[in-house]
Amino acid sequence: MPREGPAMAAPGEQLRRRKAADAGQEPATPPGPGHDPAGCPARLRAGTFWLTRIVLLRALAFVYFVAFLVAFHQNKQLIGDRGLLPCRVYLKSVQQHFQGRVGWDAVSYAPTILWLLDWSHMDSNLDALALLGLGTSSFILVTGCANMVLMTALWVLYMSLVNVGQIWYSFGWESQLLETGFLGIFLCPLWTLSRLPRKTPTSRIVLWGFRWLIFRIMLGAGLIKIRGDRCWRDLTCMDFHYETQPVPNPMAYFLHRSPWWVHRFETLSNHFLELVVPFFLFLGRRMCILHGALQILFQVVLIVSGNLSFLNWLTIVPSIACFDDATLGFLFPSGPGSLKDRVLKMQKEEAREAGPTPTYGCMVRQAANLALGVLVAWLSIPVVLNLLSPKQVMNSSFNPLRIVNTYGAFGSITRERTEVILQGTASPNASAPDAVWEDYEFKCKPGDLRRRPCLISPYHHRLDWLMWFAAFQTYEQHEWVIHLAGRLLANDAEVLSLLAFNPFADKAPPRWVRGEHYRYKFSRPGGLHAADGKWWIRKRIGPYFPPLSLRNLKGYFRSREWPYPAPD
Repeated sequence: MPREGPAMAAPGEQLRRRKAADAGQEPATPPGPGHDPAGCPARLRAGTFWLTRIVLLRALAFVYFVAFLVAFHQNKQLIGDRGLLPCRVYLKSVQQHFQGRVGWDAVSYAPTILWLLDWSHMDSNLDALALLGLGTSSFILVTGCANMVLMTALWVLYMSLVNVGQIWYSFGWESQLLETGFLGIFLCPLWTLSRLPRKTPTSRIVLWGFRWLIFRIMLGAGLIKIRGDRCWRDLTCMDFHYETQPVPNPMAYFLHRSPWWVHRFETLSNHFLELVVPFFLFLGRRMCILHGALQILFQVVLIVSGNLSFLNWLTIVPSIACFDDATLGFLFPSGPGSLKDRVLKMQKEEAREAGPTPTYGCMVRQAANLALGVLVAWLSIPVVLNLLSPKQVMNSSFNPLRIVNTYGAFGSITRERTEVILQGTASPNASAPDAVWEDYEFKCKPGDLRRRPCLISPYHHRLDWLMWFAAFQTYEQHEWVIHLAGRLLANDAEVLSLLAFNPFADKAPPRWVRGEHYRYKFSRPGGLHAADGKWWIRKRIGPYFPPLSLRNLKGYFRSREWPYPAPD
């Protein structure tokens, strides 16, 4: 055999010299838990979800915070003592339906803790529920930790508002928030308030509950489109969507004028993301991560292109369950004592099988999580049957607690945008040709042609959204519109706080209020109307409801037990 040359012998000789020099010295300090032997930061191992839970809780707390903020600002005007649809009247009607008793039947029909409170101060009750929700969600959002007690409180508080909110809380994202919040209860330990509760690892059953939720949300939305409006099948829906969506934003104005092939691509992408990508969840870790990334990107695009309340922000929450600690580690700082460093230590202890010994509490929690899985599976049966049905319904609940629901969005697309413009006049004769009618302006919905579309997501102006629905139906189907008109006739400050502009501010109330029906279209960027500062052009269709005076509405209000407004 050939002899070793100098280059091959050198490493061995250097090693012998190093051993001799180190003789009698202390052994080298082992690398820290957050670093590998080369001094580089160690990577988190896949398959644990400690950091995932923190991100999930903070994201859910943010949506709760927005929802309770909307409730605090708008509940009194919509469902309060003098609201457009007072919840006290609603609860009385439920009570009368069940022979005047507040028993199990009434409570299960409308689960709300308002049954237990004094109805003579409903405004204070509604404010108290909203403020408690704001405080609790703020704590979780700031700290990133929660327990089952706090999460249950948030769920009960919001459920109490949704179940008396009537049409104002009839949107699909209300049930979606309740289902997401219910799953969030089981993410946490019972009492402990810690971001990394060592004895309560994140349950895989709960994580799959979130994944099952996002699967149903996206697949339900995709199927309702394919089964619904023909424009989703011939790829033309996006030709209309940006202009006719409930509350467009400034980006929608420009996206509406995209080339035809861009709209076709958008529609195809929508079908891919809602009908194909959801199945990535069941194809292993990498495809699950890809699913989460694509769905979050999709929701961000929707947030940029429209004001869909907190729906898209809420839909991001269950998508976070697709990521483990190794994927989300980049969101957290490194360094000794950091959350990432502590998770790394816990992963190493688990790898050495030195994790915490199972306790009685752990076994109880495992049983509770297993019961949750069985409950969700049982309640999913009608939801799955609905998904498979050619007569699929969207945004419906099959149980009063709204634990597992069916979802869907934009199953049909309106081709033209119509708006109800409320107008008032001080003229004693509403039919006089010289009567001057002045427009009321809402916070966000189109009205003034020169007002730029608002950018408000994730906040939600409930009245503006319901005015969009009312515009393609009749006022007989939306009686609250007449109640709104009556309150405008009285210059009612509480209801006027929901509007952006009152033409009769600091003046006598109008003698007449009417609703006019208009067809709205975006102006063309760079065109004559846009050059004149107009974002919209409109054409009158006709009257939506005739001129009304406060005197005419007295019997109408009394028959519905609405508080008769006194002029300010």
